Amino acid sequence: ELILLGLLCAALACATALAWAALRVSGVVRERTTGRAVIAGLAATWLIAGVVAPPPAGAPLAAAASVGSVEVAVSNTERVLAAQAAFSRAVAEDPFAEVPPDRLLAGLRGKDVVIAFVESYGRVALEGPEIAPGVTDVLRAGNASLVAEGYTARSAWLTSPTYGGISWLAHGTLQTGVWTPTQSAYDQLVASERLSLSRAFGDAGWRTVSDVPSDSEPWNVGASFYHYDSLLDARDVGYRGPGFGYARIPDQFTLKHFADTELAGPHDPVMAEIDLVSSHTPWAPLPRLVPWAQIGDGSIYDAQPGQSESAGAVWQSAKTVQRFYGQSVQYSLGALFSFLSNVDDPNLVVIVLGDHQPAAIVSGAGASHDVPISVIARDPAVFTAIDDWGWTSGLRPGDASPVWRMDAFRDRLFAAFGAKP
Repeated sequence: ELILLGLLCAALACATALAWAALRVSGVVRERTTGRAVIAGLAATWLIAGVVAPPPAGAPLAAAASVGSVEVAVSNTERVLAAQAAFSRAVAEDPFAEVPPDRLLAGLRGKDVVIAFVESYGRVALEGPEIAPGVTDVLRAGNASLVAEGYTARSAWLTSPTYGGISWLAHGTLQTGVWTPTQSAYDQLVASERLSLSRAFGDAGWRTVSDVPSDSEPWNVGASFYHYDSLLDARDVGYRGPGFGYARIPDQFTLKHFADTELAGPHDPVMAEIDLVSSHTPWAPLPRLVPWAQIGDGSIYDAQPGQSESAGAVWQSAKTVQRFYGQSVQYSLGALFSFLSNVDDPNLVVIVLGDHQPAAIVSGAGASHDVPISVIARDPAVFTAIDDWGWTSGLRPGDASPVWRMDAFRDRLFAAFGAKP
């Protein structure tokens, strides 16, 4: 009788807890199907636990699935649902959603606009004692050569929503102006109608291009959410050279193919996101720059992988990993600056930035999420439009340069280049 009484009391207690949980969860989700599913899941979990792993004879049933466990589960669920609701509100609350497309980007009309993400180009590349000297030399030389070609640059810092990987969270955040720190948030984002930069440019008359040389399979989100007119990847750029590290195609080839197919001769204005991925882990083997006129189908690179350290050799020590990371960033930035010097396009505007900091083996424990960003163009009107941003002159942001969250960039761009009332 005592055992039976204990079981009844335990059942009553857990039923009460579940009812309480239901009330709390329903308060968060307000009759949404998700809330009902959560409640049903909690109840099912408790019942299954009692059947699959029953408590020892004579022990209260609540020992297997205690009221405390239910409270923790409900608390965690509340947090998840609240975060989802807050994210949904952020996606929906878009001050530029109703602005006519031809007004959003009026100040860039006639310009070819390239957003170039340099993989793992983080603050450590400019401040790490073993890494910064080489990268700074490339930035200094690049700035000098670009000034000689008539370019100007302004730079600052952005705080990325991700660290060490999951680059698409940074891409989504920059493009949409919504802070997107998790995969679940990203899934919500790309299922929405939120206005991305690529869609805004496309709606305003630009031809839009995504160039992701690391992809070898269709990227459906590129069409369904970002609304690119053209989606380039490793399968369709004609590369016949050897593989390098994570992405087999060197950044220089990616940029040469883009210049030849999208910028050569008379063309409609182009907006493109180009991912420069030679600086993606494992940072070996590394390509080297070759004369632009000799790039061809990429077979000129055939001998290079065997002339570089292998990934296995590089990853024998943290010091070597850091050194090769720095060299990879030097290569990617050098390829971009060389592209700018070789392409004949007076209307080109390039926004180059990092997606996130490299992994802790390079950036160290407790590193920030900051990445460099630069705007590069020949037309002085571009910099007049962003003068109030307060960015630093040149390609290297300094300690006093502004630090924005990455989700601020889209709206600042719209505000700077949108048609004024």
